[in-house]
Amino acid sequence: MKIKSISAYKKNLALQKPYTIARETITDVENVFFEVELENGIKGIGAANPAPEVVGEGPDQTFQNLQSEFVADMIGKDIRQFLHLIYTAKSHFKNLPGTQAAIDIALHDAFGKFLDIPVVDFYGRHHRKLLTSVTIGIKDVKGTIEEASEYQKKKFKVLKVKIGLDAESDAERIIKLREKFGVHFIIRVDANTGYDFDQLRAFLEKTKKENVELIEQPMKPSIDKDLQALPEEVRKKLAADESLKNERSALKLSQENLYGIFNIKLMKCGGIAGAHEIATIAKPANIDLFWGCNDESIVSITAALHAAFSCPHTKYLDLDGSLDLAEDAVSGGFAIEDGYMFPNDKPGLGVEIL
Repeated sequence: MKIKSISAYKKNLALQKPYTIARETITDVENVFFEVELENGIKGIGAANPAPEVVGEGPDQTFQNLQSEFVADMIGKDIRQFLHLIYTAKSHFKNLPGTQAAIDIALHDAFGKFLDIPVVDFYGRHHRKLLTSVTIGIKDVKGTIEEASEYQKKKFKVLKVKIGLDAESDAERIIKLREKFGVHFIIRVDANTGYDFDQLRAFLEKTKKENVELIEQPMKPSIDKDLQALPEEVRKKLAADESLKNERSALKLSQENLYGIFNIKLMKCGGIAGAHEIATIAKPANIDLFWGCNDESIVSITAALHAAFSCPHTKYLDLDGSLDLAEDAVSGGFAIEDGYMFPNDKPGLGVEIL
């Protein structure tokens, strides 16, 4: 079955409410969409929202790349060769993971629909449902408690709290969350590279009794080596994010024994195929998988979910990016019940283009 047509377009998607991380305050996000139509009318859709400060590519460049002659040459190609098309695109758009991801996801969706099976079942399903965290940005104690209360009402069970500006006030927020909610929430934190080593050590000391499940990317990648001074039991709770971009960085990190967890984001590694390359490296190194996201469409969030469920060593989900959006280009994809997330088992990614 041949590819009949392709198209790319951008949508600036408003957030339901702004939030703050260590680097910035975010109010809306630009996502790039890529559609592939087959001769029989099947449509596959991909999406991308790469972070320029992390991967060096922004949505404008992604959109431009998806309109290139190279991508247009996919017309007439057989969808059964989708993996070859993906790896050819990865080679052509080297170090441009947003472009890679949009193409990868659209081709996976089209191929799954062509076979009439979910993408996860093509690779082999290892999970049926997993808890996902929901994110609280950097705010004062009162605001943190109020937002956590909203999530408790919605039956979420895992919080990821953004930290990284001040270790003392960050620790106070975690302590107050424990005082207010007891063990109702699993608590994770994400410093977005905001700490130096002394600040990290201060945060660890102040929160050692609060049962923080994991700490995501506490320091800048350039000073990762300082983490070696931490005890191994602490390093096992550290999740590499900004330090982990692709299979090359995954191999390096697995050898350095600095992080016990890899946070895989399709917008960093170029899609489902790239994610599986990282997962393959992590498994023999006994590194757990943590699947994260930017503020993304349901399209790419669902793609990450399918990839996560196809890896036996997936332990953590943080796939709440589309929940922050006030609008989207698709519906469907997944469901969340009592904090547990799972795909809808429809063919491809199970999304409906609006």
